[in-house]
Amino acid sequence: MAADTATTDAPDYRDTVFLPQTEFPMRAALPQREPEWLARWDRIGIYDRLRERAEGRAPFILHDGPPYANGHLHIGHALNKTIKDIVVRSHQMMGRDARYVPGWDCHGLPIEWKIEEKYRAEGRDKDAVDMVEFRQECRRFADEWVDIQRQEFKRLGVTGKWDDPYLTMDFHAEAVIAAEFMKLVMNGALYQGSKPVMWSPVEKTALAEAEVEYKDHTSHTIWVRFRVESGQGIWAKKKPVSVVIWTTTPWTIPQNRAVAFNPAIGYGLYEVGAVAEGATAAAGEVLVLADALAESVMKAAKVEEFSRLGDVAAADLEGVVLAHPFRGVEGGNGEWDYDVPLLPGDHVTDDAGTGFVHTAPSHGDDDYQLGLKYKLPMTYNVEPDGSYRADLPLFGGQAIIDADGKDGPANVSVIKQLAYAGALLAKGKIKHSYPHSWRSKAPLIYRNTPQWFAAIDKPLADGMNDYGDTIRTRALTSIDKLVKWWPQSGRNRLHSMVENRPDWVLSRQRAWGVPLTCFVRRGAKPGDDDFLLRDQRVNDRIIAAFEAEGADVWYRDGFKAQVLEGVANPDDYDQVMDVLDVWFDSGSTHAFVLRDRADGTPDGIADVYLEGTDQHRGWFQSSLLQGCATKGRAPYRNVLTHGFTLDEKGMKMSKSLGNTIVPAKVIEQYGADILRLWVAQADYSADQRIGPEILKGTADSYRRLRNTLRFLLGALDGFTDAEKLDPAQMPELEQWVLHRLAQLDHAVRKGYDQFDFQGVFQTLFQFCTVDLSAFYFDIRKDSLYCDAADNPRRRAARTVLDILFHRLVTWLAPILPFTTEDVWLSRFPSYDDSVHLHDFPDTPADWLNEPLAVKWDHVRRARRIVTAALEVRRADKTIGASLEAAPVVHVEDRDMLAALKSVDFADVCITSDLSLSADPAPAEAFRMAEIPGMGVVFELADGEKCQRCWKILPDVGSHAHPGVCARCDDVLA
Repeated sequence: MAADTATTDAPDYRDTVFLPQTEFPMRAALPQREPEWLARWDRIGIYDRLRERAEGRAPFILHDGPPYANGHLHIGHALNKTIKDIVVRSHQMMGRDARYVPGWDCHGLPIEWKIEEKYRAEGRDKDAVDMVEFRQECRRFADEWVDIQRQEFKRLGVTGKWDDPYLTMDFHAEAVIAAEFMKLVMNGALYQGSKPVMWSPVEKTALAEAEVEYKDHTSHTIWVRFRVESGQGIWAKKKPVSVVIWTTTPWTIPQNRAVAFNPAIGYGLYEVGAVAEGATAAAGEVLVLADALAESVMKAAKVEEFSRLGDVAAADLEGVVLAHPFRGVEGGNGEWDYDVPLLPGDHVTDDAGTGFVHTAPSHGDDDYQLGLKYKLPMTYNVEPDGSYRADLPLFGGQAIIDADGKDGPANVSVIKQLAYAGALLAKGKIKHSYPHSWRSKAPLIYRNTPQWFAAIDKPLADGMNDYGDTIRTRALTSIDKLVKWWPQSGRNRLHSMVENRPDWVLSRQRAWGVPLTCFVRRGAKPGDDDFLLRDQRVNDRIIAAFEAEGADVWYRDGFKAQVLEGVANPDDYDQVMDVLDVWFDSGSTHAFVLRDRADGTPDGIADVYLEGTDQHRGWFQSSLLQGCATKGRAPYRNVLTHGFTLDEKGMKMSKSLGNTIVPAKVIEQYGADILRLWVAQADYSADQRIGPEILKGTADSYRRLRNTLRFLLGALDGFTDAEKLDPAQMPELEQWVLHRLAQLDHAVRKGYDQFDFQGVFQTLFQFCTVDLSAFYFDIRKDSLYCDAADNPRRRAARTVLDILFHRLVTWLAPILPFTTEDVWLSRFPSYDDSVHLHDFPDTPADWLNEPLAVKWDHVRRARRIVTAALEVRRADKTIGASLEAAPVVHVEDRDMLAALKSVDFADVCITSDLSLSADPAPAEAFRMAEIPGMGVVFELADGEKCQRCWKILPDVGSHAHPGVCARCDDVLA
């Protein structure tokens, strides 16, 4: 009988087939259902139960870099916290006691700024408000945002000690931060110096390098003549000569104290010839310029013709005295009537400018170092708000940077005065990278101001010299010998930063933070032995007071007398009122979290610090420096770095461009597991892209994974331990799956251990979609649906599916905590169980079977050519399904032929019949170039379609039960 003439009067056998049965829905509905799992985890106290179950295990501590308690979460927060959560969950499930204490940075300028904005809106003067009252307002503000962010982090599925996080504003934290600072007082690292630091005129405080970002800024640029007043040799000529400098900070000219040159650069005397209309250069004047830059200077000055008069040697420049451009200027009141020395400096180059560098020691680090070397006087012309001191002639009170962060009038005023004085050779504008405040986004200036520093290169008197006796040597040794870097490029980045960094500016001229808990002797000078009060009794009193009442007590009347009682006369000492750089706060977290908490670690060292690449100059570095200053080494063993999030086009996200992705919106549309899967799919060591199309692709990957898990649930309906078979009793195909699982177990554990979540996900995803869905499940559906319940082949398949279930669901749990919880409880419903309370199952090593794997690689290659041949016939409508075929497969390779004959190759290819032949394939056979020596000749299956299993076989219709094959007839019997 032909295949398409099925028996019409056969009974309906659908109820006799073991079709998958599960209530696990195809549609995930994650946005609606995820909150159910969150509530469930809260109810069963899952984090604390994990700690109980993990008692006695080796601890694994990922120390949380504190986000700032200010504003809703952005996509970078979601990326960061998800990576951390995958690390913690995976190490817990690999047999560690993986604790995670979330934390927050609570002090600092952004919060203070918000309270000031509130006061301004209310018409209140911040300076008229009691300091403690102001600080308490800041505390309340931070507290509110901690609660908001906590809920947003929990919604991402992040597990942790959410009911007891660490906050840098907790009383104990403030006490420890102060105690850590006072270790610097005692070990000699702390000093007060007056030197130029990055200063924010808008925020009226010093900033550390970690608080600075570089953005494009358009600056005025000027070329200025410094007239030669005296010198030997060539300077004795009658014609006046000027040395020319170039600067992008005209406002620093009133603070000029020297001009620097480099003896290694070639210089010349250049006479100006013809000039263009409007030029400020004058025909006949003589200028000293670096030879490599003379042409560009003349072009900027609109000089059309010039000539080189001769060389200017380094010896000619030594001892030359210049006049300040404002010397003798009308209205200057003699302010600038001093000599300006010409001094050698290695920092001068001939890459740009003129080959001479205007030097204002109060407004630049190179300038300051040159000033120290040659004892140049410091100037104090610039006030905290970025304006010139009121009594500065010509420019008094003018702002360099206005309160709104815009350029003030100072630059233009200086340029006009230079032109009036005849010193301006040329002017222009330049767009360049310029330092801005990370917080206010306003431009910064270098400003000389007394600040407190931690000395990076001073030997410390603390006896902790295993890794060096200075902060820098300890830090560099830690980087190279004590810490592993993921990726390794992180080591190079931080090493170079630490190798070249200046001393750490610790002080801020603000109110909301931990104060610099130290006292200075009145009348003493920085550097004097008795300048700082060093007494452990005082330190202990301060610590005890902070523990009891918080850092606010520092600002209460009578506190100085209270802590100095019996130690020193309070009238002899001034109490420092600056607050600590918040990076010192967060750099100290290892002490009050890792060292002091019961869920910390005895040595105060974390297994992992994990943040974005910007934290090489931020938290990674401040923790490293602080740890090296107070405990002698880095407080971490591994540093894991991730990149930034960009839009789908690779553009930086910004509200103005409208390309931001808000985590809450993604969760509302897709669910947190989709966001987490995006993280796991990405190479987080580089910058990641995210956007609507990328999220659609992620959702599609999720659906394919979900379908795999749903099939497992359905196919395992009713499975019990009594059904299990020993691997030795299983068919080869099941043994091959076990072999793959043994390989995967190694790969998954290694991937999680090395923080390679992309590798873990891709490995599991490929296994689920290629090895399982497109191969193993495809082949075994016939046995699972149609074999008898006690058939060994079906029992073997179900045993393997059970093994697969336990591994896949737990392996994926760190990445997809909500979905895997749903899957787990769909199979094992329980009031208080959770997939997250289980470890990755141990996988027997003897499941590995390389010879079997090699054989089944051959079988799978051969299957590909058969499947491709049948697809051609399906496409031309010759057949509708592969079971309608009975192909002849020609195999020239004897080993391949033997391998195929040793298995039920028709079952493997999902055909009703299949013949194997050693004869060469005929001309009409289907071939594939990548599988030589094989050909497939298509044949239709002979017989009728079994009404139960749908195979087309000659014996259908010849058994007791109508319309079925022998196998199905036996099952029905």
